Amino acid sequence: MTTHVFVIGLDEFHLRQLQTIRNADAYAFHGLLPYDMVVNPETYPIEDMIEHGRRELAGAGVPVDAIIGHWDFPTTALLAVFRRDHGLPGASLAATLIADHKYWSRLRQREVIPGHIPDFQSLNPFDPEAEDQIELDFPFWIKPVIGFSSQMVYRVADPRELRQALSGIREGIGRFGDPFARLMERAGLPANIPREIDANHCVLEKPIDGWQCTLEGYIQHGKVVVYGTVDSIREGALRSSFARYEFPSQLPREVRERMVAVTERAVPALDLDDTPFNVEFYWDRESDRIRLLEVNTRISKSHSPLFADVAGASHHEVAVDVALGRKPDFPRWEGEHSVSTKFMLRRFEDGIVTRVPTAAELTALESEFPGARIQVEVKEGDRLSELRGQEVYSYEVAVIFMGGRDHRELEARYRELAKRLPLEFQSLPGERPAQAG
Repeated sequence: MTTHVFVIGLDEFHLRQLQTIRNADAYAFHGLLPYDMVVNPETYPIEDMIEHGRRELAGAGVPVDAIIGHWDFPTTALLAVFRRDHGLPGASLAATLIADHKYWSRLRQREVIPGHIPDFQSLNPFDPEAEDQIELDFPFWIKPVIGFSSQMVYRVADPRELRQALSGIREGIGRFGDPFARLMERAGLPANIPREIDANHCVLEKPIDGWQCTLEGYIQHGKVVVYGTVDSIREGALRSSFARYEFPSQLPREVRERMVAVTERAVPALDLDDTPFNVEFYWDRESDRIRLLEVNTRISKSHSPLFADVAGASHHEVAVDVALGRKPDFPRWEGEHSVSTKFMLRRFEDGIVTRVPTAAELTALESEFPGARIQVEVKEGDRLSELRGQEVYSYEVAVIFMGGRDHRELEARYRELAKRLPLEFQSLPGERPAQAG
């Protein structure tokens, strides 16, 4: 019997990842909501998205056995809405919103892991006296309480930089704040959640640094399981831009075990259950201190090819099993490669894209570099500073997944491949992301 799994914003790349999971031929994967409606649209008309999805599910003509997603907000919240409609396992909408809201999440974390989070506070960027409401000393990070991919995330060191950051945040925060407000009306939030700190607010946090990694796991029937750790390497003057993700992690086992112990307290404190998650951490080698950056209520889509390379299947397998109410058996370490990396090719100044590789050129490069998969993120004529979904300090123009024997070998192969990738830009003098490296 075929099991029907609906995937929010499904595209060809992630369909290929889903087809790596165990017994993939026993599933039919159906897209739910158009990709362009879910991934970096200009706006998120949340009520229209909910009604659109409900119509698709009602008219599918097949049983709705499971609903999954790997995109950030609002996909995480839409999953809760659609699963509740169909009586399927999954985190509640209230728990999802608490976890996604970076300030509410910090409040819950402070109750159970106070020694593993930075000093923080909330701020209304529209308050005329906003600067006077700041209690933290410079420097600190400021970001909307709802967001992803480091969008509208600024490190500020003085009042001038703060004013620049507040201006940029005020301009764009409503893109997430408005749909979040509509979802709050549906959620039945607990009384101890400060609803007045809505999604048109920011969270300020003191900087944390060190070895960054992400734990991939799930919580099911209240039990937390962590099944993999991925290292995150940053670049740029502020070390704010991701350069690559490496799997498996090279972090000492004892440190990873301590992170798991923190995760086992932090995730249930958000009222989460029956959901995959990933948790981002920093380890300061000198002080031996572990700090939690954030909890995400989904698998990391960026990590799925890494698991496929090394474990033999994407961790979409975990998302599917949990959504079906089954206990995952993952990973099995049956992959073709010992290690795998996602490299992010970035440009640290604005420009116009004047040339991108042809399909034939990409195929040729992938043939010359076995284990490589190249995704170009721009097209000819794009101005980088006008692209949606980019962070403040750099522009991601391509990603390259590579599997191999060890990380050092992959870095050397990536450098050679990147040199030969025919991506060309017309520079725009004087136009640079803020404090780019």
